[in-house]
Amino acid sequence: MVVEMKSILSGKTSSMDLPVTDLQVNLWRSGMLIQNVMPDLSIEQREFLITGMTVEEQDAFFNREEDE
Repeated sequence: MVVEMKSILSGKTSSMDLPVTDLQVNLWRSGMLIQNVMPDLSIEQREFLITGMTVEEQDAFFNREEDE
């Protein structure tokens, strides 16, 4: 499912194709923990849903270095 989110950092709207269902998104939005409802998502994918930050924004914000 393609999910569109607005970044809390840049205000830019981005989309990501995530392996989630409408039911999972609705359960999370109704208060269930994202890691329990969507256990197959990566940390970056969950962060995108929570904050709207792209992987690149996350890397810069969390000061992650690329693996060499």
